[in-house]
Amino acid sequence: MRQTRLERSAGLGYGFTVTEAVSTGQYFNKGLGLKKQIAGRLTADYTSDLVKRLREGGGLLAEGRVTLRMAKELGFCYGVERAIQYAYETVEKFPGKRLFLTSEIIHNPQVNARMDQMGIRFLAKNGGESDLSGVQAGDVVLIPAFGVPVPLMGCLREKNAILVDTTCGSVIQVWRRVEQYARDGFTAVVHGKYEHEETRATCSCAVAAGGAYLVVRDMAEARFVCQYIEESGCVGESRTTNHEPRKAFLEKFANAVSPGFDPDRDLSRVGVANQTTMLSSESLAIALESSTARPNSSSVSGASTRSAPPRRTVRTRCSRSSKNPSPS
Repeated sequence: MRQTRLERSAGLGYGFTVTEAVSTGQYFNKGLGLKKQIAGRLTADYTSDLVKRLREGGGLLAEGRVTLRMAKELGFCYGVERAIQYAYETVEKFPGKRLFLTSEIIHNPQVNARMDQMGIRFLAKNGGESDLSGVQAGDVVLIPAFGVPVPLMGCLREKNAILVDTTCGSVIQVWRRVEQYARDGFTAVVHGKYEHEETRATCSCAVAAGGAYLVVRDMAEARFVCQYIEESGCVGESRTTNHEPRKAFLEKFANAVSPGFDPDRDLSRVGVANQTTMLSSESLAIALESSTARPNSSSVSGASTRSAPPRRTVRTRCSRSSKNPSPS
């Protein structure tokens, strides 16, 4: 029997399968069968006569002295459209029940204001931690397009909440990738923002699978990491002298590494993973930059008498080929 995506992700620490959860009516990740019923409301809330006119005019609209041009890329990606649809279906499916979102469904003020108007409460705002203290058995909790960290999913299951999972499929693909990195002994270098909900969820998957992670925001941080690899001469070994580079590295990435992260140990084998909030073209560039970094065995006092550290291996994985970020 073909596994569903969450069953394939069971190793990430969720502790349950789709078959088990769906059979008890506690988990929904394929919609709630009410797409036709909520179609009119979605159209009314998220269509624009102005955008329609612009598209009919080939992206150009002139009115008197004013000319409007429409961006080439405009609107929600598939993952966001799906998340919003599921939220509307949830309101339709569970009248009278308490409805929650673990955080903003996407980072769009108008969309989140509409969620609030529909009676959906937010367990976290502005990227903060979700407060589950008020969630009770039988409450309905929506998982946003970014997903949630593995421990948070476990807590929601323990509370016996009904879960509506809108996690984007592109996000889940990256989760699988970092889990595979962990199984193969690679550190996940995540191109993202360490404080973002999606990145926190991705990093939790690496940890749950027994791996390590490092989050880099941009090419400048990636080059800092490469410079450390090239100049330290200790990557893949235990540092015995000159601890200052290691200390500086850990201070710079204090909030962006897994617990117990040791750059001299954990940067010997790395795999790059893209977050949907970042440009995949930049992630590919970071992966290419990382693949050229080689440890320099003569950069540390006494190292010239040792054999060179093993060459690092870099694996790359980008979640999207689009130039545009997905949920942000």
